Amino acid sequence: MSGITNLDVLLSTMTPSLAPGEFVYCSVPEAKLAALLRLKPLGLFREAEGVTLILPAEVAKAQELPASAPMRCITLNVHSALEAVGLTAAFATALTREGISANVVAGYFHDHIFVPSADAERALAALLSLAATSGRAG
Repeated sequence: MSGITNLDVLLSTMTPSLAPGEFVYCSVPEAKLAALLRLKPLGLFREAEGVTLILPAEVAKAQELPASAPMRCITLNVHSALEAVGLTAAFATALTREGISANVVAGYFHDHIFVPSADAERALAALLSLAATSGRAG
């Protein structure tokens, strides 16, 4: 099933939603990855310096893993094609206007935006506003 590539459609139908709970980014040595997969990370990415895991904050704390500041996850509930152009730029611009940092993870079906926990509600409001005003000017 292919995703949507039309930017106007993506923006006007992205339906952002805030996931419950807080998440953190942790970096672990690759040699420890197999043992840590039992923690069921929300995401992982291999880098030269180690493997980044995205975990629920309470899981990382219980495992005593060094972690980033707590983040919240906003999912864009539209099936965006991986080759779609402009979606990331559009929501990054909206969040930049609000002074909110964004760490984006693209899954096969959706984009997931991790924002500082303290900014989560403002970020969600900015994205809802972007969706509501998209497609009107033209």
